[in-house]
Amino acid sequence: MPTGRRRFTVEEKQEILHQAKQIGITNALRKHNLSYSVFHRWKSNMTDKSKESSKAKNYQGLGQRVKELMEENALLKKIIANQTMLLEMKEEELRRSK
Repeated sequence: MPTGRRRFTVEEKQEILHQAKQIGITNALRKHNLSYSVFHRWKSNMTDKSKESSKAKNYQGLGQRVKELMEENALLKKIIANQTMLLEMKEEELRRSK
């Protein structure tokens, strides 16, 4: 009599993946009566999710960093404008003195 499709929680999947690292993939799959294709799919999905979560963490601080860089850029533009103005004033004085 078929038992139907089994459902595993994320924690159960992680535990099986961890057991596979500890006792070997073949032993873990036999213990839980799973196929290698299911194991491989779980492993791929878990690594993809961990990559996505690490990217999300990196992007969280990115907005603040962009804001800081924009403020620094505005300050540098003001400094350059002041330096340009001073140079033009000095050039004008030199022209007058000749």
